[in-house]
Amino acid sequence: MQITVQVVQRLSPGGIETMALDLANSQAADQQQANYIISLEGNLSELIKDWPKLKPYRQQIICLNKPQGWSYTTVKQLHQLLLLLKANCVHTHHIGPLIYGGLAARLAGIRHLIHTEHDAWHLQNTKRRWLQNCILQITRPTFVADSNLVAQQAKQLLNYQNIKVIYNGIDTSRFTFGAKQAAREQFNLPSNVSLIGCAGRLEAVKGQAVLIDALSQLPEHIHLAIAGQGSCLEKLQQQTQRLGLSQRVHFVGLIDDMPRFYQSLDVFCLPSFNEGFPLAALEAQACGIPVVMTKTGATSEAICPEFSQLVPPGDSLDMAKALNELITRLNDFNPDSVDANTRAQIKTIAETHRQFVMKFASLKQMLSAYQALKA
Repeated sequence: MQITVQVVQRLSPGGIETMALDLANSQAADQQQANYIISLEGNLSELIKDWPKLKPYRQQIICLNKPQGWSYTTVKQLHQLLLLLKANCVHTHHIGPLIYGGLAARLAGIRHLIHTEHDAWHLQNTKRRWLQNCILQITRPTFVADSNLVAQQAKQLLNYQNIKVIYNGIDTSRFTFGAKQAAREQFNLPSNVSLIGCAGRLEAVKGQAVLIDALSQLPEHIHLAIAGQGSCLEKLQQQTQRLGLSQRVHFVGLIDDMPRFYQSLDVFCLPSFNEGFPLAALEAQACGIPVVMTKTGATSEAICPEFSQLVPPGDSLDMAKALNELITRLNDFNPDSVDANTRAQIKTIAETHRQFVMKFASLKQMLSAYQALKA
C-alpha cells in the first residue's frame, strides 16, 4: 500500500493548501493508497473553524502546533508519526515543511521524498537561499517546480539542477460553466451590473487595495466582489467608504463553493504584488471567466493569451484600463442589448479560456505526473 504524507506550514485557505487537499482527496477512494496532511502550525479545531472546507478531511489531517522558531522537537514528532503511519512517501510544500519533513523522512529511511516549490521570490533573500541550499543537499528530494519560471529561478539561485516542472492542476469537472444569475442570487450580488471578482487572503501582498483604487476609475455600472478573509479587511472597508464605493464593492467573506463564485462574474482580477503559479486564475478560466492579472511570478504561464491581460503590480491606472477594455469587449452590462454575434463572441471567449486550462493544468494531469514520481 502506498502511504503518502504531505507537510504544509499551516493548513489555511490558499493555493498550496488547496492543492494539498486535492491530492489527498484524489487518493481517498483508492484502497491501495492513503494520503495524510500534516500541518506544522495550528491545531485541528482552530483550522477547521477558520476553514470549514477541512471538516470532511479531519481523519486525514494531523496538526503539530509547532512553536515559533526552530523546533527539534517537531522533527522528532514528525519522525515518530511517519513511522506510525508507515509512510513510504513524504511530499513537502515550501521551505519550512522541507526542513522538518525532509529531515524526518530521511531519519525514518523513507525512499520517496518529493518537494514542491510554489514560488521563488523568497530565494532572493540570502539567508533563506543559503538555508534552502543546505537542506536540499542534506535531504536530496525530488525537486518539483510548479512553473517553468520557478524552475528557471531555482536553477539559477540554488545549487540543485535536477528540477522537474509539474503545473498545479484544478478539477475541471467542478470548475466549469454555470448560470451567472443563479450564482449571483446565491451570494446576494446585484444582477444588473458588470461584476469583477477577486479571491484570496485579505493581506497587503494580495493587492486588493490597488484593485479598489482601479474600480474608482471605472464606470458606475461596474461592481467588485471580494472573496476571502484576512487582517486587511477593515482597512479595505475603510478605503471603500473613503472612495464612495460602498454600494459597488461587495465583501462576501470566505466561500467554500468557489466554482459558483467564479460563475457569478464577468471578469476575474488577481492584483497581487507577489504570486507563484496562481490556482485562482486557473479556476476562474476553467469556469469560462477571462482574467486580468498582475505580471508577477509565473502568472504569465497561467493566463490565456488570446483574451486575458497582464498589468504591472501596483498600477491601478493600467489595471482599470485593462478591466474596462475587457468588460467593454464582453459587452455584458445589458444582455438584452447584445446581438447574436456578440453572444457568440462571449461564448468563444469562455470556451477558449476553459480549453486553455484543460490543455495543461487539469487535476488529472497533475495527479498522473506526481504518481509517476513515486514509481
